[in-house]
Amino acid sequence: MRSIIIAATCWMGVGLLTGCTKLDEKLNAELTLEEAQEIADINGLLRGCYNSFRGPFQDQTGVFALQDMSSDDCIGPTRGGDWDDNGVWRVLHTHTWDAENQRIRDNFNNLLQIVFNTTNLLTFSPPADAAAQALALRAYAMFYVLDLYNQVPVREPGENLLQDPQVLVGSEALDKIIEDLESAQADLSETAAPTQATKWMAKTMLAKAYLNRGVYANRLAPTFEAADMDRVIALCDEVINSGKFQIEDDFFRNFIPTNTESSKEIIFANKNEIGDGGNVRFHFYCGTHYNQTPSGWNGFTTLANFYDKFEAGDQRRGREYPGFTDVTGMRVGFLIGQQFNAAGEALKDRSGNNLVFTRDIAPVISGQVETPGIRVVKYVPNMTDDIAGTANNDYVLLRYSDVLLMKAEALFRKGNAEDALDIVNELRDKRGASELTSLTADILLDERGREFYWESWRRHDLIRFGKFLAPYGPTKPGTSDNKYVLFPIPSNALAVNPNLTQNPGY
Repeated sequence: MRSIIIAATCWMGVGLLTGCTKLDEKLNAELTLEEAQEIADINGLLRGCYNSFRGPFQDQTGVFALQDMSSDDCIGPTRGGDWDDNGVWRVLHTHTWDAENQRIRDNFNNLLQIVFNTTNLLTFSPPADAAAQALALRAYAMFYVLDLYNQVPVREPGENLLQDPQVLVGSEALDKIIEDLESAQADLSETAAPTQATKWMAKTMLAKAYLNRGVYANRLAPTFEAADMDRVIALCDEVINSGKFQIEDDFFRNFIPTNTESSKEIIFANKNEIGDGGNVRFHFYCGTHYNQTPSGWNGFTTLANFYDKFEAGDQRRGREYPGFTDVTGMRVGFLIGQQFNAAGEALKDRSGNNLVFTRDIAPVISGQVETPGIRVVKYVPNMTDDIAGTANNDYVLLRYSDVLLMKAEALFRKGNAEDALDIVNELRDKRGASELTSLTADILLDERGREFYWESWRRHDLIRFGKFLAPYGPTKPGTSDNKYVLFPIPSNALAVNPNLTQNPGY
């Protein structure tokens, strides 16, 4: 039976139909493990592992919905008959979700598909470099499952698929993630493109693991042991001292169509090309108006009190961008106020009124709902080849600025605010922001917000700083129940794996 399951695993994996080249010859017979290893297309299987990142990371319904829509930097307002979607966005922002929520269910399944695909590749005894990449990719996906749900179902390579996978919980899951990343490091490339898992990607994720060790032990009262902070600092120093990365003078170079080819700041990104099934374009389509160029879906916005965290001179807040603004009239970053076309003419909404994006937004609005809300264009659309604004920007998963801010945070949590402040000011200088004279936990959190808005880290950071359950202003005025620091385990997952248990409060 085990030999049949191995064949079926290769054949049925989502996105892996090209991963096995000869299975059609023996699908009606049993394959031994050795036979399966012989005919498996390792490169195809590995490509499938990378491709399976697209659903949970390159789509507005992916982890972005759970990490940003549930936070203070993003809201999906209902606009009359548009964007209600049975309240799925509203309940995420207001912390009123349950175990039947579609976004919560789909992300649990899609992240675990990456875990399945990478484990499946390891079953075929791949070469050391492919095995190391699979381990690192699995660890990255497991980190997100842990962060969101606190329970990570996982099998070891070759385990019987008829058996329910074991479930690692909290600190136990983090230990496994650390083990996989440590194991992968020796055989990961130091020079590969950032669209491949590299040694530097593994070290950055290890730093995240140690920074959050006390969080995953107790999300409501995180602790930060000196030994863990020392490990964070050491890992960050290894990345810093490699000399392979630097902060870009142009913040948005990290998000242009040629980002992974031209930016020296990107450590890890998911490949995206026009027509290959990726959906990076959601980062501008989800908020821009129908009458703008490129046209959008007129949906998501940020919140005024989040926008107000930025100084006017901070380039991260937004600016005109050569090769884009002159073609479209649109700025990058946050869009607020009257919008214009490339000729400088004021754009109109669908009723003929001036297209003015206003500061104030609420989760449910009656009446005129077309234009309220500050929009976000963080990924710069490709206007060279297609005026429609297609996206072949690779999706950024880890940046060098995160390494610097993690080191600063670890220093701060050890009581060395002076050196931490120097690092933060080094970054702020590059971003065109003024120098800070002091550093507090709230200032550090705000700086991470300014740097990583809409990059699927905001909820994660708010929890570590003890702010996730707090009010966000008029769109979430109350303090959330403690249970919302975790998402529930989807009901269908509980039904099929008795090793899972529902998270407290659901």
